[in-house]
Amino acid sequence: MSVVLPPRGRGTASNPHNRFAPTRSLVEDDGWWQEVPPSRATEVRAETAKSIITRNQSPDLPFDRSLNPYRGCEHGCIYCYARPSHAYWDLSPGLDFETRLIAKTNAVALLEQQLSKPGYVCAPINLGSSTDPYQPIERQYQLTRNSLKVLLDYRHPVTIVTKGALILRDLDLLGELARQRLVAVMISLTSLDDQLKRILEPRAAAPAARLRTIRVLREKRIPVGVLCSPMIPMINDRELEHLLEAARDAGAQSAAYMFLRLPREVAPLFEEWLQAHYPQRAEHVLSLIRQSRGGALYDSRFGQRFRGEGAFAELLAQRFAVAIKRLGLNRRAGFDLDCSRFCPPGGQLALL
Repeated sequence: MSVVLPPRGRGTASNPHNRFAPTRSLVEDDGWWQEVPPSRATEVRAETAKSIITRNQSPDLPFDRSLNPYRGCEHGCIYCYARPSHAYWDLSPGLDFETRLIAKTNAVALLEQQLSKPGYVCAPINLGSSTDPYQPIERQYQLTRNSLKVLLDYRHPVTIVTKGALILRDLDLLGELARQRLVAVMISLTSLDDQLKRILEPRAAAPAARLRTIRVLREKRIPVGVLCSPMIPMINDRELEHLLEAARDAGAQSAAYMFLRLPREVAPLFEEWLQAHYPQRAEHVLSLIRQSRGGALYDSRFGQRFRGEGAFAELLAQRFAVAIKRLGLNRRAGFDLDCSRFCPPGGQLALL
């Protein structure tokens, strides 16, 4: 089996077929082919979205609504469960997901419209449930920053999940949101090993930068926790306690974790990644995943998809529970956000 390494700075080497396309193209070698060093620049196209707040009814999630200003993510995390969504836009969940991005350029106006509807009921909205709101293109488009401005104007609570140090750019907004109990941040931390980070999450912030981000957020009195996700058997699961300790030392107040998820096209992409970077342990890793997913590589059932089942998954859960209790990361102080302050500009606060 030939192994193809990803282009420099990208998570995957392949661009699997879009599963919704009616036809497929097959490349045949006619003898004239000359291999060119792979290179993929990042492209961004604008989208006029019809809606910006996405609802969910999952009992596994601590929120029922989310906002994602971007489709695709330049961080290129090989394990990203959002990769299959790119197929809906006639793009591949592989390299296209990392290099052909979509910015919802009317996201801020849509957010104001939806929050201003007479029947809107306030509850915390999550930024970053699908793709990272602080991925590199946010520097140019500032859709996340401008969305935070709207949420602050409306006094609407927001939770943020990111692995991007760019969040520190918005300390002014986050500080004011925190003062009104309107924001909580979770920093995703997957490994303390720079080399593993480089191949697992090629364009995401380095581990040291994420720990610094936790430290700075806490210094500004912004509620911040750590999300150890995903935990991958025989790849980074041995780091779990070290990740939690490092985050606690940096100032994290709470912690959560998730077991590796491999829906649809993510599974073959991850297998390809294992063969490229860890060929000697690939079968062991996949075996442990199957043991934790009822014999398959993925189980989408509520209650199972984030944790897994079986001996390995149960041991991981026990290790996490013991560690957060020992480290004091099992508290939720500062994470109970205030929905009573919600008020569209020019409106009147509800009488309490």
